[in-house]
Amino acid sequence: MSDQPRRPRKPAKPYRRPQKDPVRILAFEALRAVDERDAYANLVLPPLLRKARENDDFDARDAALATELVYGTLRRQGTYDAVVAACVDRPLREVDPPVLDVLNLGAHQLLGTRIPTHAAVSATVELARVVLGDGRAKFVNAVLRKIAQDDLDGWLERVAPAYDEDPEDHLAVVHSHPRWVVSALWDSLGGGRTGIEELLKADNDRPEVTLVARPGRATTTELLDEEAAVPGRWSPYAVRLTEGGEPGAITAVAEGRAGVQDEGSQLVALALANAPVEGPDRMWLDGCAGPGGKAALLGALAAERGAVLLASEKQPHRAGLVAKALAGNPGPYQVVAADGTRPPWRPGSFDRVLVDVPCTGLGALRRRPEARWRRRPEDLDGFAPLQRGLLRTALESVRAGGVVGYATCSPHLAETRAVVGDLLKQFPDAELIDARPLLPGVPDLGEGPDVQLWPHVHGTDAMYLALIRRTG
Repeated sequence: MSDQPRRPRKPAKPYRRPQKDPVRILAFEALRAVDERDAYANLVLPPLLRKARENDDFDARDAALATELVYGTLRRQGTYDAVVAACVDRPLREVDPPVLDVLNLGAHQLLGTRIPTHAAVSATVELARVVLGDGRAKFVNAVLRKIAQDDLDGWLERVAPAYDEDPEDHLAVVHSHPRWVVSALWDSLGGGRTGIEELLKADNDRPEVTLVARPGRATTTELLDEEAAVPGRWSPYAVRLTEGGEPGAITAVAEGRAGVQDEGSQLVALALANAPVEGPDRMWLDGCAGPGGKAALLGALAAERGAVLLASEKQPHRAGLVAKALAGNPGPYQVVAADGTRPPWRPGSFDRVLVDVPCTGLGALRRRPEARWRRRPEDLDGFAPLQRGLLRTALESVRAGGVVGYATCSPHLAETRAVVGDLLKQFPDAELIDARPLLPGVPDLGEGPDVQLWPHVHGTDAMYLALIRRTG
């Protein structure tokens, strides 16, 4: 038996409680809501921020950081998943979703922001201790230290296949889009590598907030008095907020005289309103009016001409949003909750009809980045009958000499030209009219007669519009 004296044990380090970081906790809660409840970040984040602002310690800079962490992580999720997968010893599907959310939050801070490496790692590990526990926080710490060994460009060289070997997969990893979305956008856009890369990059840019001054109720001059406000690019009613901000704090928006509306959406409404019709111009229809942005602009334009707008929306709660958007309209209007494929109105009742049909939303990935991960190719089959049914009803609802506008916030050919082409075969007394002259000053609108807008070309959502006149 050894008679050597035992070394005295080092005293155990006292347990240190994790430091709660309200900004990163809020960002984590938003990501969990998106994942668990299929929520949209643009709907989840504002109430979380409002609640946080009630705490005097949470200021505008905190809100800006939380917003960047949420949207940046969602936009770059595909890229960060590939990086994390290269740093763990198990298939990514075996990593618990809350742990993966924390890892992607950390990856975004390390690879997508200017936050110093030490601060990004330590803050994310502290978050993991709070929301995951000390055991899993050690795993997070180990993975983040591996990620921190290289920058984004270095990681992309390691995890993305070479462009020459697999162009679509290369673009999918580098620009964080599902492969099928890359393929579909490339088909719609046409051309070579430059155009598709510019489009995918634009999808990952933070979009400006665009306002619309509703005619007869507000003016762009009033909105341009706001801080960092500049005129829109194409719509005479558009004003852009170049530094973001809270639109609801603007008096005209709070009073409903102005609203938040992408400029592409405004252009769709303006083109329909300006399309030439033969005969009277008294009755207008918005057949898919929810949540009400286009209906509010159409209603104001109709009022200037002494026309009446009927705004129809199938879902009662969305019909309520339409009624709220139209409240105070200077001219007569009516809002109904009705199925646009089985309408309560008689055929041939309207001079102008707009149907902005439900779709995959691939044209608005800047604003709803989580949609790219949520959608599947088979979703197209689900939307197809509804899109065709709504356009059929629209063509039946317009009188001879009137005009229908078919719009969708998707550039996918299956949701745009394929739908219009199929319905034109069924209506021999319907013809496409050239929409391009109705958007004066807007460049690069293609060969027509329909119009496809693009984020990287026009700074708008990728809205599609076809104008169709009934001749019989």
